[in-house]
Amino acid sequence: MTETRRMRCLSGIKPTGQPHWGNYFGMIRPALELAREHEAYYFVADLHALTTVRDAAQLRKDSLGIAASLLASGLDPAKSVLWRQSDVPEVLELTWALSCVTGMGLVERAHAYKDARAKGKDLNLGVVTYPVLMAADILLYDSDLVPVGKDQVQHLEMARDMATYFNVAFMGAPEGGTVEDVTWDGRLLKRPQALVQQASAVVPGLDGQKMSKSYGNTIPMFAGSKELKQRVMAIKTDSTPLEEPKDPTTCNVFALYSLFASPEEREALAEKYRGGNFGYGHAKLALLELAERHFGPARVRYDELMARPDDLEDILADGAARARLVARGVLERVRAACGLSSVAHTRPPVA
Repeated sequence: MTETRRMRCLSGIKPTGQPHWGNYFGMIRPALELAREHEAYYFVADLHALTTVRDAAQLRKDSLGIAASLLASGLDPAKSVLWRQSDVPEVLELTWALSCVTGMGLVERAHAYKDARAKGKDLNLGVVTYPVLMAADILLYDSDLVPVGKDQVQHLEMARDMATYFNVAFMGAPEGGTVEDVTWDGRLLKRPQALVQQASAVVPGLDGQKMSKSYGNTIPMFAGSKELKQRVMAIKTDSTPLEEPKDPTTCNVFALYSLFASPEEREALAEKYRGGNFGYGHAKLALLELAERHFGPARVRYDELMARPDDLEDILADGAARARLVARGVLERVRAACGLSSVAHTRPPVA
């Protein structure tokens, strides 16, 4: 009986400050669930952070913090591959190769680029070419699946387009077919599938907007008890009096509570909202209790890991060595197709 090959899923998280609830429910928790079913490749996207971060010490600390967050939340580095993006330099060479077959029209359609231009931001070239590095992240590891939220599907589609451009440029389109019919027989770049996280709703921040560091409305995953209470009690609500019934479906506190709660807990709280004589302060205390219960044990593990940075570096170095074994195979195919010298003649990765 033939054993079914596990699918390889890949995801990355940018180290720009402490991970918050939005990062956890949007990326970290789904990543942990996928790691139980698939071959998981997860990286700390420190190269992406260079478009905005200018503090070297802070970037190093935040990179370790992201790794510690994944590990404290339950990622097993023996069963999954966890590394720092910049420790696999092959990604930069693939970025250049993809850049040479990708038109400006594609990168200019990226939502982040269009939004930045619309707001009159001073753009560096890294922001413009961000989608190409992101595509290289995905394609360098022969990824089968890339988990994305609904608002991130474009990134994966752009990576698939770039893979097609490259494959057709150096393999040609199949006779009697379309460019999408180019098969991946081990010669060039695999086009991965988007694994859309339908259940990952937008996580509201303190002000009701999407939780984001850029809005300054986040709740850190591993905030201490005092800070956590301050943040939760600051969540914006309306002015409905305590004695009146309230609509749980329009309340930011209830939306956050629902992320932690079981269906039974969620329905019980909704009944209290609809019954009246239940204030938003009560709801915030209920949310605080669930958040403490959920993150408390992980916070202890996180603090222990951050107190041992050398151990974290060892885990990331081991992950990078394993990731580079795959990356070098893909880059060998790319170099051969382009007419470049073999990667066998370059310095081997340090194990």
